[in-house]
This record gives sequence, C-alpha cells and structure tokens, in this order.
Amino acid sequence: MAGWVDSGNAVQAAVVALARELSDPVRLTALQVLAAEGPHTMVQLADALGVSAPRLGNHLARLRAAGLVAVEHTGRHAVYRVARADIADVLGALARYAHRGDLTTPRRAATPVDVAHTCYDHAAGRLGISVFATLVDGGALRPPDGRTGELALGDDLSALRVLGVDPDAAQPRRRLALACLDRTHRVPHLGGDLGRLVLDALVADDLVRRQDGTRELLVTERGARRLSELLPTFDPT
Repeated sequence: MAGWVDSGNAVQAAVVALARELSDPVRLTALQVLAAEGPHTMVQLADALGVSAPRLGNHLARLRAAGLVAVEHTGRHAVYRVARADIADVLGALARYAHRGDLTTPRRAATPVDVAHTCYDHAAGRLGISVFATLVDGGALRPPDGRTGELALGDDLSALRVLGVDPDAAQPRRRLALACLDRTHRVPHLGGDLGRLVLDALVADDLVRRQDGTRELLVTERGARRLSELLPTFDPT
C-alpha cells in the first residue's frame, strides 16, 4: 500500500510541476507554437509571441529545466524545440477543454471571424481547425510532433479527395503542409500550399466566399450544410 501511495505522490508532484510551467501565458504559448509549428530560433519565437528576447529567454530557461523544451545550436543560432512529442496531445486537450467553457453558462455566439477567416492564403478559425483535424483523423496527414515545421502526407488521401484537393497540384517550390497555430483557439489549422489548395477548393465550390478588403470568410448557407458533412468537428454557429 505504501508503495502505491509513494508512486501516486510522485505522479501528483509531476502533474503539479507541469501545471506550474503551463500556468504562465508566455511559457504556455511558447510550447504551443513549438509543438504545432516545429523548431524556432529565439528571434522567431519572440516575434511570434510578441515579447522581447530577454523576457522570453528567462521562460525558455525554465522550460528547459523542466524538461519540456530542448535546444540545439546551429552556427550562431540556438534552435528550440519540444523535448517530447506527446506534449502536443496535452496542450491540445487543454485547449479543447478550455473552449468548452462552463456548461452552466450560455456560450457566446460565434462571430463570422471566429467561424472562418484567412491566415495568409489558407483558412483559419473553426473552419481551418476542422480541416486540419479531419485530415489528420482521416489519415491524410500525419500529426505534428514538434520536431519539424512541415507535415507529411499520410497513407490515406481520401479525406483530401473528398474536399476536392489533389496534393500533386501543389507548387513544388512551397512547403506542402504546415501546422499553423491558430492564435485564437490555440490548436493547429492547416497551412502551407496544401492549405491554399483546400481553401481554393472550398471557394470554387461556393462553400465559402472571400470578403473584399477583409480577412473574413463567409460560409454560405449551402456551405454550412455541406461542411458539416465533410468536416465532423465543424460548428458554424
């Protein structure tokens, strides 16, 4: 019995230590970016987070001490990455739980921008996140492991075909598929040229429409019905 208690206490202590590191917004966001988008230099990561390099350096030192990030030196640059690929599962679960909110409180109605908007030339918001999740769950993409910025195609491309996308049509000089951290929802959406192809296909099928002069994507009435069939996690409301 004592051994079981001691083991439980050790696990509890590890959970508390992890929660302590994730409780700071800078450290949490740094981990989310590294887990979703792969290795970053200090300058790249500071720019992504909008903080100064000295401030970020203190937080990265804590994450290194906790065994959550690792650093490799390439020439004059220190490149940071997640130390364990499975931290992405922990961060994703926390983000999904947080967005469920208090079940006793009515959920705020989503704005059109919450539902869908562009991030460069690909879809972000709930739409982009649902595209990413559907392709990963369907085996068309391998999930990010934080060790590289580029995603590999999976063994079953049928989820891409259903969306009207042929990956062979991608531009050879661009990276094919990237996990791009959605800054609002804190889980990845699909970037890279594959993300562009998906958005172009949805626009061509009049499921979404670009709005001149804005980043907003309008989900059409037909699109709301069709996308709910194509993307099981998509909620346009």
